[in-house]
Formats: sequence, structure tokens, C-alpha cells
Amino acid sequence: MLLSIKETVEKYELLAKKSLGQNFIYDENLLNKIANTSKSFDKSDNTVVEIGPGPGGLTRAILNAGFKKVIVIEKDSRCLKALNELKEHYGERLEVIEDDALEIDLRKVAPEKSRIISNLPYNIGSVLLTNWLKDVEYFSSFTLMFQKEVALRITAKPSTSDYGRLGIITNWLCDAKIAFDVNRMSFNPPPKVTSSIVLIKPKENLTKEVDFKTVERLTALAFSARRKMLRSSLFKHFKNADEVFKSLDILETLRPENLTVEQFIKLAKVMEQQK
Repeated sequence: MLLSIKETVEKYELLAKKSLGQNFIYDENLLNKIANTSKSFDKSDNTVVEIGPGPGGLTRAILNAGFKKVIVIEKDSRCLKALNELKEHYGERLEVIEDDALEIDLRKVAPEKSRIISNLPYNIGSVLLTNWLKDVEYFSSFTLMFQKEVALRITAKPSTSDYGRLGIITNWLCDAKIAFDVNRMSFNPPPKVTSSIVLIKPKENLTKEVDFKTVERLTALAFSARRKMLRSSLFKHFKNADEVFKSLDILETLRPENLTVEQFIKLAKVMEQQK
């Protein structure tokens, strides 16, 4: 019989490391809710990849929800004994990989159309999501926990204070929504902020009409001067900028936050053509 998550943490002396952005969840009802929310959101029965499982609380919930195969990737060697104890219990349904999520190529360890379910380390969550979006067609969905302020940026609409690079890139390629918030007291140790579960699914019949790096560059240039009008922030990066913006029906007096995702992609196409 498996120990409880709290007992497992105590057995292996797994104090959460701030340097790794760790915050463990002991609440089994919450963990089950996360796993079942993902299952309802994405009906496929594909392999699950979990990043930073720690003592394996969410891992158990995912396996208990009926997913046939789970691959966990953990950088913290202290957690491996607890995870291998889970592997002894669940057998071949669980694969444990010791590696750095920022370095590993998931395409080499997980089959195509895998889904990712993770309580992401807060200090690298945005970077991980951006990395995965570069190969978004490889995944079937993402069920991810972020700080609420990051979740709001991912799902933000134009002309709002949260709208920026992360939201534009995500919503260019995917449909994203916040499923529910998670009280900070659900964690050990409790972080200073509320968290949110975000559901992300690649758009159907997705075709990348422009290179990912071009969209990254354009949005970086635009939002490095968020409060400036486009004629001040972007015009110098385009040949015949007046004509370009007029042809796309984009007013030069707008600010970056006022442009839709579609308008950014149109500008990115021109930027790519003008290389």
C-alpha cells in the first residue's frame, strides 16, 4: 500500500526547494480535480508527460484517473526514490526520467500527440510553455498550473493590461482558457500568490504561415516599448513602413496592446518577406 503524499515527503525528507520553484500539493481532491479536468478537456487516450512531479502527488492522480502511460521528468535527484516507489506500484504505466525540462527534447522521449499535465515550477513555467509551442503540433493538449498573473497573460485579449507576447504566441497557435484558480494554501510551502490551471489545445487544422522566430522577434520589438505608438516602436523595422501598415489597415497611432493576434501575424509575414 502506498504512503500518503505527506508521508512520502516526510519519509524521503523532501523539503521543497525555492531554487527549483517547487511547491508541493498534498490535497488529493485537488490533484484528482486537475487530472480529471484534463481528461474531460482532451478526450484522447494519449501518453501523459508530467514535468517536475516532485514526490509524485499529481502523478498518482493522473494514473488513478485511468491514463494508460505517464512519463515523468524530474531534475531533482532527491525525488527519484519516491518516484521509483510509485513505479514499483504502477509498473510499466509509469516511466521515470531524470533530466532537466529546459534541456530535454520531449519528441525523443514521448510519442507524438502526447499531452502535458504539470504543476510547473514557477520560475521556468513561461519559458517551458514557449519552448513547447515551437513544436505545438506534436502535442494534443496542455493542462498546466501557473501563477495566476501568468495565466492571465496567457489568456489575455487585446487592449487589456495583461495582453502581451506570451498571450499572442499562445493564441496564434492554440485555444487557451483558465479552468479554475488554486488557493495558495493548497501548497506546501504556500507561495505568495494564487495559482491557476490553464487548459491549452492546439488549433484544429493548424498551419504555421510564418516562422515562430519571426513572431517572437516582432512581439519582442513591439512590447519592448509597450506604451509607444507603432510608428515609434515598429516602423523602423519595416521597409516602406507607411505603405505596409496602410495595406494591412493598421493605424500607426495604435499601441502594441491594441493589435489583434491576426494583425501581428500579418505583420510577421511582411517582416519575414523583407528579410
